Amino acid sequence: MAKRSPPAPLSATRRRTLAGAFGFTRLIVELGVLSSFAFSLALFVAAIAQAYVKIRAALGELGEAHTAKTLIVSAVEQADTLLVGMALLIISFGLQALFVGRLQNVPAWLHIDSFDDLKQKLIGIVIVALAVNFFSVALEWKGGSDILVYGAAIAAVILAVGAYSVILTRQGDSRSHAPDSPSGQP
Repeated sequence: MAKRSPPAPLSATRRRTLAGAFGFTRLIVELGVLSSFAFSLALFVAAIAQAYVKIRAALGELGEAHTAKTLIVSAVEQADTLLVGMALLIISFGLQALFVGRLQNVPAWLHIDSFDDLKQKLIGIVIVALAVNFFSVALEWKGGSDILVYGAAIAAVILAVGAYSVILTRQGDSRSHAPDSPSGQP
């Protein structure tokens, strides 16, 4: 087998061009971070505004038979909105940490060191959001078998996402416990 010669070093112009391309990519990711953060903030504000409107309306109807159930459904729907907002916030922080630079003063559970970390955090939120969504539908259920089909569909998605999470975790564990090759190369 013929021995290959090492690749020629990049010229200064080519290095600047590549650096500019990577800098532009970083800018695009930063715009994604900002847009995800903006949507998250908008969802939090919308959830707060909806809570205010629903609670104010319920205060005028205290003692009515349907008021408590209306408040419960509204609270569950607000939780669903907040969970989606939290998922977008985690995406924003994760992209920032992975592509731009680590954020300071965030809780330890929000430190994201890899795409696998980001995926695991999002999987947990997606599963809880699906469960909360089903709970909201179940609270408004009027009878019939339609809820079984909806519940089965959500259960199938949760099982698939859960299985993916287990596979992702096992792959991460096998990579972190893999012995180094004799040459010291991974």
